[in-house]
Amino acid sequence: MLNDAKIKAAKPREAAYRLGDSGQLYLQVTPSGGKHWRMNYTFGRNSAGKPVQKTLSFGSYPAVSLLDARAKRDEAKRLLSQDRDPAEERRAVERAESVQKQNSFRAAMEGWFELHSGWSLEKLRESAALNEGKWSHKQADRWTTDHLARWSAVHSGDVLVSLERDVLPFIGDEPIAELKAPAILALLRVVENRGSIETAHRLRQRISGVFVYGIAAGLCNSDPAATLSKALKPVPESKHQPSIVDEESDQDGRIRAVRQMLLDCEAQRCRGQTKLALRLLALTAVRPGDLTGACWGEFVDLDGNSPTWVIPASRRKGIKAKKGSPDFNHHVPLSWQAVDVMAQLKRLTGKFQLCFPGERQVNRPISENTLRAHLIRAGYYQRHVPHGFRAAFSTFMNQRAKELGQDGDRAVIDLMLAHEPQASDSSNSRGTLVSASEDAYNRADYMPRRRQLAQEWADILFEGFWPAETLLEGPIRWAANGPGRPR
Repeated sequence: MLNDAKIKAAKPREAAYRLGDSGQLYLQVTPSGGKHWRMNYTFGRNSAGKPVQKTLSFGSYPAVSLLDARAKRDEAKRLLSQDRDPAEERRAVERAESVQKQNSFRAAMEGWFELHSGWSLEKLRESAALNEGKWSHKQADRWTTDHLARWSAVHSGDVLVSLERDVLPFIGDEPIAELKAPAILALLRVVENRGSIETAHRLRQRISGVFVYGIAAGLCNSDPAATLSKALKPVPESKHQPSIVDEESDQDGRIRAVRQMLLDCEAQRCRGQTKLALRLLALTAVRPGDLTGACWGEFVDLDGNSPTWVIPASRRKGIKAKKGSPDFNHHVPLSWQAVDVMAQLKRLTGKFQLCFPGERQVNRPISENTLRAHLIRAGYYQRHVPHGFRAAFSTFMNQRAKELGQDGDRAVIDLMLAHEPQASDSSNSRGTLVSASEDAYNRADYMPRRRQLAQEWADILFEGFWPAETLLEGPIRWAANGPGRPR
């Protein structure tokens, strides 16, 4: 009989050989040094009436120990005593496991995810394997098979990461038809207990989506996650991004606060490009991401009577299906002050594709944190962020329209902010009072008033300010350890 000492001492030879144990169990030693457990047995008879010789494989040493191999041999002999073929029994178990795997929550999740993301998870994993398992949504074109799918690459990446981190380790291998609400609630509680209440609610929605897909695919009959939102802690009210106008209750105070903030920022030591970016953001009230990614090809008629910044739908926030349609380009009318900014910016970055390229890599835009850090250095930490210019524009111009009796300007202001339109009869709408079809097809009719409002805002905000050219003359930031820095 074998023992561990004999097994370890077995050396490879030119030809494979066997070391016998007992009860037909033996260790096959290969010329390459592999040591594999085998068991010979007979079951049934062939056409000539002779017993059929068969062999079972139990794995390799040392992954499968001598004791484990003997246990597997004994189980095989038990099946033989019941006139059952161990090989057929093993294949039946493997088939059952395969069916269970195909009906698992993981399998349903992958089908649901590929449907909405347009990604091939197989191609994603192949790509990730070439990069030590790492991947990014920025390379999603490599594994996207349906470019018309609803989700954007960013959202698809967020969904997949959250499910692989917080859901699949708990219920991924469970048959989806056997999953009950308590098991799902338990994993949501884990997320909730770490303080991520909003994430827990978002995960519940995604899990519910998988079950809805599973019902349609015939994998399960119900959605146990559908009503679990009431069992979770309520989502805290979202905090608005701070804007300096939040500190003021009247129109004069609001515009005075924004003007003073701009004066403080433009007095800071920094690159002229950063100051021009902040001024353009204040003038246009676009989303910071739209500004930082701006390209020179998006600006039209800067020397004419209708200067406009056309932000392509592909760069806009919103549903992926809209991103390929020029109907959803966002048209931003430019005041003469904004045109002045662009004229001076062209002296700095006009030779590049991006209007605001990074300092080290001109093919990448500056970070939104560049403007946030500029505001912090000027003393506005947690008082105003780049996105706060949208609140400042909306608050001031909507109140002004109300005071002037121009209530129709509310819809125009929302279009200028590129807000998703709401139906005019929506009971809880706080946004645009126009329909989605008007937003898509009737932009030209609103453009004259949008251009007037843009100029009125610029005149009020920058009355008496120095021209944009002055921003190119100020000193840049102190070097981190350079001479002359105040101590």
